[in-house]
Amino acid sequence: MREDGPVTSATERPPEPQLPEVRPSAFPGGRVRLIATDLDGTLLRDDKSVSERTVAALAAAERAGIEVFFVTGRPARWMDVVSDHVHGHGMAICANGAAVIDLHRDGLFLAVRPLDRSDALAVVGTLRAAAPGTSFAVELTTGIHYEPEYPPFYIDPVATIGPAEKLLSPGWEGSDQPVLKLLAHHPRLAPDEFLALAREAAGEHASFTRSSPTALLEISGRGVSKAATLAHCCAERGIAPEEVVAFGDMPNDVEMLSWAGTSYAMANAHPDVLAATSARTVANNEDGVAVVIEEILAAQRPR
Repeated sequence: MREDGPVTSATERPPEPQLPEVRPSAFPGGRVRLIATDLDGTLLRDDKSVSERTVAALAAAERAGIEVFFVTGRPARWMDVVSDHVHGHGMAICANGAAVIDLHRDGLFLAVRPLDRSDALAVVGTLRAAAPGTSFAVELTTGIHYEPEYPPFYIDPVATIGPAEKLLSPGWEGSDQPVLKLLAHHPRLAPDEFLALAREAAGEHASFTRSSPTALLEISGRGVSKAATLAHCCAERGIAPEEVVAFGDMPNDVEMLSWAGTSYAMANAHPDVLAATSARTVANNEDGVAVVIEEILAAQRPR
């Protein structure tokens, strides 16, 4: 999820790597049953649009019997960018695996894997001590709420503004809603430095990742990730990891990319993603996901 608005994927984009040719042998077993793709910095261009080429590739994959899952850090309310391009099942995985929604039914929540409020409060206290100056936001199934010091990445006119301790307290008016994520921002630390510090200090309470070029951490329940929820959805469908091709660009994609049988880093990806993937494709602004989908369809076409 990017609570910091329309920005590109990485703080400093590495030089574009030499791209290997995509050949049929790149797809294990010669058959792909599901494509899992991140959105920002991956499927979407930097202006948050979906190109005509990508729209056509997604539709062609579904016609060929390949399911397409959007797997993103975005909350359900930010899925309008792709809601018109969902076919078949209509499901999407949001909030880094904390929610499964039905885009055919206005983002109806089908499953939620929340962050326990006691764990969220423990994270808040720990990070306040370990990284003074940290500010927080709380993402519920109904919307986001944040502290006064939290940067104005995204202004929600109906948000409650107050200390995280209040936003997470049992007596607050939103206390009956599941916490999808806690967000933590630091004004001075480097993004990867802040992530490493948080994991070391509070990893026993939650799962930490990032998808922003700023020092903005996304904090989910222990064991919650894009990979874990995608694996569950695939198991329900009898789809094995080796039948999945995944795409991503940022640290919150690493576990999913490591789980999938074939994984592609975008040319604009974070170094951790480049290290975790078995293949590369061109950048998001060059329709890198569509390029590979076209190759998959060509490889699986009867000859």
